[in-house]
Amino acid sequence: MCVALPGLAISQDGQLTGRGLDGIYRAGRRLLSRCQVRVAGREPLTVQARTTSADRARFVATLRASPHSGPDPDVVVERTRCADGTERITLRSTAPRPLRLPLEVALGTDLADLAAIASGDAGPELPATVHAGGLRWTSPSGTSSVTADPPPSDALASAGLLRWDLELRPGETATVELRVRPDGAGPLRAAGRTATSPLASPHADGDDPRAQELLRTSVEDLHALLLRDPVHPADTYLAAGAPWRCGLAPADALAAARMALPLGTRLAAGTLRALARTQVTAAGPRYGLIPGPRRDAGPHLPPSCTGTEATLLFPVLLAEARRWGLPDQQTDQLLPAAERCLHWLRATVRDGTYLRDPQQGGPARCETQAHAHRAALLGAELLDTHGRPGADELRQWAAALRSAFREEFWADDPGGGRPTAARAPDGRLVTHLGAGAAHLLDTGLLGEGEHAQGLLDRVQTEQLARLLGSPALDSGWGLRGLSAKEAGYNPFGHRSGAVRVHETAVAVAGLAAAGYEKEACSLLRGLLAASEAFGHRLPEMYGGEQRAEGRLPLPHPAACRPAATATAAGVLLLTIPAGIRPDVAAGTVTLRPMPSAPLGELVLTGLRVADAPFSVRVSRLGLAMVEEAADGLQLGS
Repeated sequence: MCVALPGLAISQDGQLTGRGLDGIYRAGRRLLSRCQVRVAGREPLTVQARTTSADRARFVATLRASPHSGPDPDVVVERTRCADGTERITLRSTAPRPLRLPLEVALGTDLADLAAIASGDAGPELPATVHAGGLRWTSPSGTSSVTADPPPSDALASAGLLRWDLELRPGETATVELRVRPDGAGPLRAAGRTATSPLASPHADGDDPRAQELLRTSVEDLHALLLRDPVHPADTYLAAGAPWRCGLAPADALAAARMALPLGTRLAAGTLRALARTQVTAAGPRYGLIPGPRRDAGPHLPPSCTGTEATLLFPVLLAEARRWGLPDQQTDQLLPAAERCLHWLRATVRDGTYLRDPQQGGPARCETQAHAHRAALLGAELLDTHGRPGADELRQWAAALRSAFREEFWADDPGGGRPTAARAPDGRLVTHLGAGAAHLLDTGLLGEGEHAQGLLDRVQTEQLARLLGSPALDSGWGLRGLSAKEAGYNPFGHRSGAVRVHETAVAVAGLAAAGYEKEACSLLRGLLAASEAFGHRLPEMYGGEQRAEGRLPLPHPAACRPAATATAAGVLLLTIPAGIRPDVAAGTVTLRPMPSAPLGELVLTGLRVADAPFSVRVSRLGLAMVEEAADGLQLGS
């Protein structure tokens, strides 16, 4: 898969066959579904197919073209395909004598949108017409064309075929370049391929070579998923993932921007501004809400509202981006939208204690309370800093929520108890255990390098750490969405057993911050091992089967790869061992490294704090030292 949104190219081995998802896409429409190469009347044998970068793939095939050449191929066919719709086909002869090689490329498309393709309703191929030395297809939904350089010797519309008659002497090469575009469109200008990227270009060095590979690939994939706001193109944000979710998903975009704060605050600022423009500002019960779609929650709960999650994440991201160095002017501009989010929270809770799902009779979910508690505490500090009212009310409600949660969201059992997944309106507990409980450890960053207080007390936090580190949840590759001991467990279930990369990274960060290094290290090493198996390009989820000798993590057929949250999780994972906690407003950065140094010596350069380069070194003894920072930034205690 090659990604540089809104461009996308998907194939198995180089040949686009027109089956399944094969094709070259732009903005969710398949511009080309079939691109099959034949040389001298035969299909070359693919010997290698690999992604060389987020937006580019290379396919190598071989062919025996000379008579009596024995078993050895004497023509190499190399295809380089880009997400922008460009493909270069290069033939190289290793034959001892000149070769005459007809090159044929069979093309076709249905101009179907991705949703129709995914549901099996793509429709038949469209008839082609010859156009400008290539082929063209037209449907009521749009037009697509393929042009070639050099132009073909023959173009047959009825067969959808372009043909070149090539002559190659020994050692010579010949190249044909195809360009696929919507009719009238210029070259694709992907947001992540411009000189004004919102992301830093960091580097990792040290004992574990996987760190640099994961960091490089993660940053590359973040660039590939960048989209520009259609009305305000200076603002960029992340699409949720490819191929299924190539648009803006508010909760995913905010969560990914938050995990990517070590790469600078520009992505966070663009995401916040774009979502502030979607916020409900009309008077009524939805005032302040950032709308979002519903999301599957597994077999035990109804689908959840991602709009609730996004609304609670908005003030958290703004508060933490300010800690990382978001300029005061931009913070001031975004503060009214954050205030509306906090108003929605208090207005929705009213005189109650818990934040329930918005639908009638909806449950109060564990992770929703964690998001709400964090939003209240970080939002209160944000209001105080800017002299705005409402902070005391938020803190009082958070304290009441904390007290009630510890009593009413905890189910005792002989094993030490567990947090409940939800409470029904009638008080009934939904007690299944899943990766969502990790959000209880994500309490948010306050000033002077301190984390906010969490919903659990010390004993409950210790028990949760033990549960997250147990084989029922820790698959060896990461956290399962649902414990393997629970009814309804399915190792490929979206929220019922598959490993969730985002929740696993949240758990690693929370466990490390709370001092539970054994469990944090196990999950961190599991994700690193999984990333290596996936070529350092983590999907959003994968099979939750237990890790064992000789096994690799199993890909999930419906997972996005790359996905915004999984890709940003790669950045978060590699900064956790250093424990970077900035407070730029106070002029400090505090380091809380993991004493066990799970990656050995680790040097991170090219991060950004206070909009300036930041570098940190973690020794094998778990000691951290700042090597580069903005002028005036002091090391906190």
